[in-house]
Amino acid sequence: MRMNSRYNRVKMTTLAMLTAISCVLVFLSFPFPLFPAFKYELADVPVLIATFAFGPLAGLLVTVLAAFVQAFILGQDTWVGFLMHVAATGCFAVVAGLLYRRNRTKKSAVLALILGTLTMTAVMALMNYIIDPLFYGMQRQAVVALMLPAIIPFNLSKAGINAVVTFFVYKKISNVIHRAEDGAR
Repeated sequence: MRMNSRYNRVKMTTLAMLTAISCVLVFLSFPFPLFPAFKYELADVPVLIATFAFGPLAGLLVTVLAAFVQAFILGQDTWVGFLMHVAATGCFAVVAGLLYRRNRTKKSAVLALILGTLTMTAVMALMNYIIDPLFYGMQRQAVVALMLPAIIPFNLSKAGINAVVTFFVYKKISNVIHRAEDGAR
């Protein structure tokens, strides 16, 4: 069954708006209390909303577009940070999206967000272990020393907070998204 062009326009417009919201949210960041060198922001919430509403590929698309704009247009990151962002948030979106797509219930959403949070945390730990010594001049031992007190808690907290916020706002926002979709069909 082919989707009509009006539906595609609504979907593309919604994904573009979620990308734009993600880019704005990156400016509303604040230092992570336990390790102020790390900044927390809610920019992954629109990615997760796109993922739950339209599937893992839509979430991955919003991730890549938002990371590109944040890094190269807004100057918030380097190409290395861009790649780390796409890998970590992309893995979160794909894992959560694949799980939620199979069974769209609250229980499934919670499980998807928990597993996405754990996946993102593991990916960032691995990426920091590999990339920080190569591109940021850190000694590998220094990265390992920061793993338990800073890197893992930060990424677990960031992804966990974004997951909780997504859980509470998704249903309200999804009603608006799906009404727009229904009007376009």
